[in-house]
Amino acid sequence: MTGRGALCGVVALVAGLCMAAAAHAQAFFYREEARDGRIYVFAQTSAYQNWIKANGEMGKSTSRIGYGPNGETVVFDSDDAINLYNYKHDKAGEVFAKPAEPPKPAAEPVAKLGGTIFSEYVFTHDPAEKDASGNTIRKTAFEVRRAYINVTGNISDILSYRVTPDVAARQATASSNLPAGASVSSNLDGSLTYRLKYAYGQMSFDRWMRTKGSWLRLGQQQTPYVDFIEGVYRYRFEGTVFVDRESFLSSSDVGISGRWVAPREYGDLHLGIYNGETYSKPEANDQKAIQLRASLRPLPRSAELKGLRLTGFIDRDRPLRGGKRNRAVGALTFEHRFVNAGFEFLRTRDRANGSAAIIDADGYSGWITPRTKFGLEGLLRYDSLRPNRNSPASNDARRSRTLVGAAYWFKAAGKSPLAAAVLAEYEHVKYDSSFNKVDENRYALKSLLAF
Repeated sequence: MTGRGALCGVVALVAGLCMAAAAHAQAFFYREEARDGRIYVFAQTSAYQNWIKANGEMGKSTSRIGYGPNGETVVFDSDDAINLYNYKHDKAGEVFAKPAEPPKPAAEPVAKLGGTIFSEYVFTHDPAEKDASGNTIRKTAFEVRRAYINVTGNISDILSYRVTPDVAARQATASSNLPAGASVSSNLDGSLTYRLKYAYGQMSFDRWMRTKGSWLRLGQQQTPYVDFIEGVYRYRFEGTVFVDRESFLSSSDVGISGRWVAPREYGDLHLGIYNGETYSKPEANDQKAIQLRASLRPLPRSAELKGLRLTGFIDRDRPLRGGKRNRAVGALTFEHRFVNAGFEFLRTRDRANGSAAIIDADGYSGWITPRTKFGLEGLLRYDSLRPNRNSPASNDARRSRTLVGAAYWFKAAGKSPLAAAVLAEYEHVKYDSSFNKVDENRYALKSLLAF
């Protein structure tokens, strides 16, 4: 390009910028009014209208003495008015610094008290039982399956905590290994007893991370997979999820874990090191369980498919040196305003010690919970487990569970964290013939109250 061509290009660019600036300036409301030896300049319609109504009284404004063309004081309604006035009167433009934002106040310590109650009535049609007099009965029972007391709070914007005791079971005094004719009893036998479910401290990394929800926990806490899948399933008050109900994984254990949330809601990772004995037993040896869950949300920007997630989970543990207690789960879950659904596939490998036989198991669970806008929901779930793939006698022998239910979720007022629901369900458990067990049939009415 020649020098003259370059010069023409620069002139055209400058002219274009000037025209753009002029057009930008003309897009603003602009008005000058002279009164009582002063010039009033407005870039805001509302300020000008208020000035007229107040008979020349200005609200918030900036005054510059002698700034007018004949030494008048000029009063501006805003910084935009100053620059528009400068443009019109061939004065240099100005850059105004934004006022510094006041520092955010430090988070105040907070403590909250809440609770969760699972109650139920269950009629067991099969199998029939015998009462103390030998009569054949079909058992019925009212029961409270869970009664959490949740104490949560924060010490600062970084440190928080949770303490949760929970109903364990009906107390029964041990009576084994006693001398002949001896017996032991307690007036608390048959009473519901409490045990510690959660007790941990948490350090949040929200202050330093681009995404929210990353943290580090130490103490008795949720395990990575069960806590995740229960959050999607939402029907923990009906009963535990597949991997927990079949006693392969627990919802709580003692250890240390951390969670990292991927940018733009693409998923998260949760890695933990635990005793491996669950929250109901003390640590028995020097072995530890390493658990890792990774969840991927492939379409986080899709309005309809944002709730689709692919999840993989592994648990590597040993009850003793030389033993094995390994679990692997693959899951596909979907959350939507009208339905939640999931499919899980489980494989396990267990070995009590270095000389014991290896027991491999596998199984799967599929469930769907369609719902309406007015609180009515359905529950359909099917579980299938092959407890021992290695034994020729029971190879491929399975037990399955079918759940069919209808629930009503009560709507909480405003943004209340209250959750309340009632569920009517039918449960059928089927055993292959090699188990030599009677199929089970139950009808139940179950409720949830969380506050």
